[in-house]
This record gives sequence, C-alpha cells and structure tokens, in this order.
Amino acid sequence: MDCLSLKVSEIFFSIQGESKSQGWPTVFVRLTGCPLRCRWCDTAYAFHGGKRMGLEEIVSQVQAYSVSHVTVTGGEPLAQPTCPALLRRLVDLGFIVSLETSGALDLSPVDSRVVKVMDLKPPGSGEEQRNLWENLKWLTPKDQVKFVLADRDDYEWAKRTLQAYHLPQRCEVLFSPVYQEMNPRVLAEWILEDRLPVRLQIQLHKILWGEERGR
Repeated sequence: MDCLSLKVSEIFFSIQGESKSQGWPTVFVRLTGCPLRCRWCDTAYAFHGGKRMGLEEIVSQVQAYSVSHVTVTGGEPLAQPTCPALLRRLVDLGFIVSLETSGALDLSPVDSRVVKVMDLKPPGSGEEQRNLWENLKWLTPKDQVKFVLADRDDYEWAKRTLQAYHLPQRCEVLFSPVYQEMNPRVLAEWILEDRLPVRLQIQLHKILWGEERGR
C-alpha cells in the first residue's frame, strides 16, 4: 500500500452537508483534479495544485479524527486511478465510506461496500454530454443519484430522466437547488405538485458556514 499515492487538495473535518449521511461528523478527503467544468462548481480550487500523499499517510490522517464516516470527493476523485484503492482501504478498516462523483467516469472499479453518490449533470450545468449512462448499472439501493438544478428546464429534464431510467427503483434520488441561484422553496413546491419520489436536499454545510473553505 505504501507505494500508492494520490494528489490531495485537502483533508478536513466537518458536518456532512449532503446525501444520506447528512448531519454526521465526517472526514472529507478532497482529491485534486476534475475533467468537468460545471457552470456552478463551488470547488474549482481543487482543479489544480494539492499535495502528493501516500495512501497510508492519507489513511493515518483520517484515523486521527476518530469518527466513523469518511467522504472521498473532489474535483472528480475518480480522475485519479488510485482512488478505488483508497476507497477499498478505508472500508477494509471499517469506515462508513461515501464517494461523491460526477458520474462521468467509470464506476465499475469502486468497491461495492462504498456508498456511491452520483451527480447527473442537467443542461444548465453545461456538462450534460458528459453523463456516462452506463454507470447506472453499478448503482444499488444503498447508493444515491443527485440532480443539482438551476431552473425549470433543469427540473423537467431531471423528471424525464427519472422516468426514462426508472431511477427511484434503483436507488434514492436527490433533487438539490443551485446555491443562491434557485429558490429551495420553489423546488419543493414543484416536487410536491408532481408527487415525485425524490428527496429534497439543501446543502446543510452552506447553511451553517456559507462558502467557507474546509467546511
């Protein structure tokens, strides 16, 4: 394991603001790099830079926080080929591990014990063409599909995608408004009007700390 390394943007301890583990104290391992350029990306600082760290060095820092939840995120964490090895090492150690991924890169190497939170890109993101639809077959009931939505057009696209791919039958589905761009109340009303089998998600960490880095 010691010969493996990854480029790490930051490792920090915070409250999980999204997904099924929302609210849990969580260690975040943010990896450097992303091949996508979503219009509303809030972690563009992770596109470049970072520090090269050995796999066991990363694990040691995670263990130092003495909590059960770990999220590997980015950027796009799967852009680094060693990411699946890090995920596997963390679950082998007994951590509850989630992976936040764009869904634009192959999910097949990801350990089945990892909770996959896959972000499907609507037209408003500017990256709709990057969705790798074959990834849906790797999702299980413990995983989640997330739609970050900017407007009614994005919402209607997401609704069509739900139906076309039978997503609620595969796993939990999250609808989330673009921060400070779409009114969460409006999105909630649309979901209620259409009786959609999805969960409204508002980014808890941004309610608590705004866009403060490392939170």
